[in-house]
Parts: sequence; structure tokens; C-alpha cells
Amino acid sequence: MTEQLRSPSLVQLAVDAIRRMILAGELAEGERLIEDRLTEQLGISRPPLREALRILEQEGLIVTRPRRGSTVATLTDQDVFEILTLRTALERLAIELGVPVQDQGRFKDAQEALTEMERCADAEDRGSLVQAGHRFHSALVALAGHRRLIEAYASVQQQLLLCMARNLYAREHYYEDLHEHVARHRKLLDLVEAGDPDAVLAELAVHGERSFSERQSTVGSRSASNS
Repeated sequence: MTEQLRSPSLVQLAVDAIRRMILAGELAEGERLIEDRLTEQLGISRPPLREALRILEQEGLIVTRPRRGSTVATLTDQDVFEILTLRTALERLAIELGVPVQDQGRFKDAQEALTEMERCADAEDRGSLVQAGHRFHSALVALAGHRRLIEAYASVQQQLLLCMARNLYAREHYYEDLHEHVARHRKLLDLVEAGDPDAVLAELAVHGERSFSERQSTVGSRSASNS
């Protein structure tokens, strides 16, 4: 990213730019964030950059330690296992409660998120694609009309974004391009719109983070043996 940032809000623009860089894998897990490099890259001074880093720390995307600076947050295998199993449980409950959907107008948010995913895939904008993907899944969860379920899903948003970014990277590098990634989401929405919850749940079972399955099953087995 070479385009310098300008008003209206240098802080928010810096937050958005660094978040996209993290989710696109341009800034790797555990990578130290060099202030001089970022100020030059983004065309801003240190005060707005530091405020942006503070916001990203609150979001859980970076970690800041005294005298050691800021680094991109790192997820352990156990972190990923817990986040993804929680996501699966919440999404399955949302489908069980929300499908079939009587008011077709309620699909608007998911459809708009999917359109944005298609645009991001065309532009090869991986960071924005991850964020649009999260909006898509959040829109499906919202179909349940269950406020506490929606709040529970939103409470792990940033952790989910990190997992989804890692998953997108793994899929793209091993067996799935960006447009195939979007096509899986199109298929899922088609099934939701068709109103068959069993078909949606079956698709969710294979839609999720299969690229993590072997690693996470190992973690899950280890957790069970330690309980």
C-alpha cells in the first residue's frame, strides 16, 4: 500500500488500512509494527498512527507491550479451535432458529455482503474480502432474530476475522482461489433462501474451516484427554 492517507480522519483511515494489511496477510502474525515504516507508508505522523494502533489493540488485532512496541496478534492452535467451534455452534443455532425465512427482504444484508465479496475477489483485495465475508456470516446469524445470539456472535468478531484471514490464506495457497471462495458463500446463501434448514446445516458442515480440520482435531483430542 503506497497511497498516502489524507483527511477526513487520519486515525480512522490508518485503522482501516492497517486492519486490511493484517487481514490480507501483508502483516504476518507476530510481526513487529515499525512506526517509522508505517508513517512513511501511510503518509501520516506518529500521533495519529499511535492512536490507530491503540484502537487496533482494543480490537484484539495487535498486541502492545511496554518498551517492546506493537506486534500483530498471534492465535495459538487452541485459540483457533475454541473460536471456530464456538462459531460453528452459534451459526448452527442461528440456522435452526431462523430458516426458513418468511420475509425475503431479510436477505438484503447477506446479498449485499456477497456482492461486496465478489467485488473484492475481482480486485484481489483479500483484507476487504475477509471483512465482507464476516458481514455475510453475521447477516445469516441475524436471520434468527435472536438478540443475545447476535450479540454473542458479535463479541468474537475480531478473533473471527483473524481466523477467517488465516483460513483464506490457507485455502488460496493450497486448493481454492478467491472466486471459488465466494462461490461457496453463494451456494450457502442459495440454500438459505430455498428454506431447507437441513440442507443448510449439511452445507455448513463442509463450508467451514476444513483447512484447519486435522490440526484442530488434534488440539480437540488433546483438550479432551486433559479434561
